Amino acid sequence: MQEALALDGSGQRALLASDPEGARDDLRAAADRYRESWEAAGPTAFGRLVGMLKASILAGEGATAAMYVHHTVGDDPQSPTSAYAVAIAALVAGDDALAGRVAERMREGGDAFARTADAIAALASGDEAAYGRAIDAIVADFAARDEHLTGVAIADTALMLERLAEPRGLDSGVRSPLLPR
Repeated sequence: MQEALALDGSGQRALLASDPEGARDDLRAAADRYRESWEAAGPTAFGRLVGMLKASILAGEGATAAMYVHHTVGDDPQSPTSAYAVAIAALVAGDDALAGRVAERMREGGDAFARTADAIAALASGDEAAYGRAIDAIVADFAARDEHLTGVAIADTALMLERLAEPRGLDSGVRSPLLPR
């Protein structure tokens, strides 16, 4: 897990430095380490699947990770964190109905999960205004944090969601020092 976080952080620093090519290898490797960590940790460490999905999507390769999550967790997540992984995998796969349905389960995980569920539900329904509000709230939450999981001040959840919003034509227009230009 520590190796996954270090590689993820390195990739995030490269993204913030406007070096997406430099970020890609670290993010791919981070996704692989998150998956290995999940497989070693047991069936309830769903945050590692979320990390795998984020890193994969930011590397431009979310489809394989999404299929893995779908086959591993299925369509009926048992916790807010597993619902998060399933919802993101569903968005990657274009299954907006599933993404919207399981996003509701995420809300049980607290405020940060609820903000992300709002963005996922808005993406799934194509509601650009709601998506913009949700992304603004996510970025504000990350900006208020003193510490970030990877040690890098980046709104990686917002960045991942923006990558998923692009092909849907939902541009939030959010700008922040916590997001690459």
